[in-house]
Amino acid sequence: MIINQELIGYAAGALTTASFLPQAIMTIKTKDTSSLSLGMYSLFTLGVLCWLIYGIHLADYAIVISNAITLALAACILSFKVYHSFCNRP
Repeated sequence: MIINQELIGYAAGALTTASFLPQAIMTIKTKDTSSLSLGMYSLFTLGVLCWLIYGIHLADYAIVISNAITLALAACILSFKVYHSFCNRP
């Protein structure tokens, strides 16, 4: 049985994108970002943006779709982290 490479790409994109949903939901619900690393989320978000640009240049929909969704989730978490780290100090 030959597995379609594009199908593997979509499956990988769906699984890695879905892995961010629990963190995004928890961060939005609790507004607690104290245990999150600002450096890690900054670098990760920048990396996902690079993957998105790469996917656009290749016209690879699996890369584009999964990274666009992941970028939205990561940017949401990062914005909460930045806000709670710098703008919401007592």
